[in-house]
Amino acid sequence: MHETDVIVIGAGAAGVAAARTLAPGRLSVAVLEARNRIGGRAWTAHISGLPLDLGCGWLHSADENEWSAIAEKLGLAIDPTPPPWSRRALEAGFPLAEQSDYAAAWARFYRRLSEAAEAKTDRPASDFLEPGCRWNALLNALSSYINGVELDRLSVADFGNYHDSGVNWRVVAGYGRLVETYARGLDVTLECPVTLLDHSGRRVRAVTARGEIIARAAVIAVPPSVLACGALRIEPALPDKLEAAHALPLGLADKLFLRIDEPHDFPAEARLFGATDRVTTGSYHLRPFGRPVIEGYFGGDFAQELENEDALASFAIEQIAALLGNNMRKRLHPLAASAWRRDPFARGSYSYAKVGHGHARAALAAPVDDRLFFAGEACSLNDFSTAHGAYRTGAKAADDVMRILSGSAIERRAGVR
Repeated sequence: MHETDVIVIGAGAAGVAAARTLAPGRLSVAVLEARNRIGGRAWTAHISGLPLDLGCGWLHSADENEWSAIAEKLGLAIDPTPPPWSRRALEAGFPLAEQSDYAAAWARFYRRLSEAAEAKTDRPASDFLEPGCRWNALLNALSSYINGVELDRLSVADFGNYHDSGVNWRVVAGYGRLVETYARGLDVTLECPVTLLDHSGRRVRAVTARGEIIARAAVIAVPPSVLACGALRIEPALPDKLEAAHALPLGLADKLFLRIDEPHDFPAEARLFGATDRVTTGSYHLRPFGRPVIEGYFGGDFAQELENEDALASFAIEQIAALLGNNMRKRLHPLAASAWRRDPFARGSYSYAKVGHGHARAALAAPVDDRLFFAGEACSLNDFSTAHGAYRTGAKAADDVMRILSGSAIERRAGVR
């Protein structure tokens, strides 16, 4: 049995932000992480000398993103090259005239979604597709990459709450590396999943694979999927939290990295659509950072299907070869792939609100009894699905902890309690 002032459960972006915010104060803080690494869904794998972001990779709203300033402070280089989705894609299988037609269809669709959100309408985003539009399948595929889910499950109201400044940068060494570096010096115990958080007594008690720890407060920085499935059980039960967790499932967006032999005849930072007439397709970023790799994106139900069959690499190679020539089969070699649905400590990539449940984010984030504080991208009303959204909720939870515990200490000294 160990004691501390604050337990932080989870060493992803939210948990690290909470612990780092608490660190300068007088409170003792213990971070408990189930995995054997720091970062959560920010994960930079180092393979063949290359840092590959298998989780989040872009500093979205980079001009407002706290991680941008943290990277600069830590001496980690940022690449401001605009993202491939801001430029024309390769014409292989997608002529420029068709790209212009598709961009116009996307603009019209996005305008209808925005108008519906402003009117406080909450319906599935698929309701706002143009009947018979030739680009509906590609719009659906795009949603699966952006939101982790197809349009028929995407809440218009939740989607409308998302804030995006339109500025997107990257950390050269990797987003996961940034989060890991920021955590240096914190008291983090790895391979220590918390299975039970008991708040029935004066102190909260965390039951872990390495024993029990008692604290005055806990910051719960795990995905809602972990709460919903009962992998982390809270007793006495919190029905409102479970309801919110079930209303905020994690969508699926998987990545694949392929090494390219003789890469110099490939344009750097280019985008390639695997197909434009179906939802079951990948999208490919050619030579990010000028490196000899292709970064493939797969989302939604199709990503789930490929995960189940261990088929991300074989599908991508066949699709790219169909567009760029049969000789590509011998020039492309699998390096790494994510499988976020299989990860027992994530069970998906990032959250989306079920239709009619946009209020669930605030419900999930609300503290309980001034002792349990919740953080993570799913708790963010406007920055969900991002590492900076996770950061902001973690920092806020830490501020709330310090305010409550400092107030309690002052009251004890004054004899109020």
